[in-house]
Amino acid sequence: MANTKSAKKAIRVSERKKAMNSKSKTGYKEAQKKLAKAISSKEKKQSTLELLSKAYKAIDKAAKRNVIHKKKAARLKSRLAKSSK
Repeated sequence: MANTKSAKKAIRVSERKKAMNSKSKTGYKEAQKKLAKAISSKEKKQSTLELLSKAYKAIDKAAKRNVIHKKKAARLKSRLAKSSK
């Protein structure tokens, strides 16, 4: 257990950041799964493009907030675009 006031605050801050990071991470993973499901079920091209756009947005936000590395974000986006063609 933390003894000092600043250590207690650091614990609170890290818990808050952990919650935000996990929310962001699950957000882009869910977007990827939805897109993969749409591609495998061969839905309309328009709905696939909308899901691709949402996945890009979620991945970019995660990279912007340093949840994932920017090169990982680029790699994920590239693979999604390749699979959606």
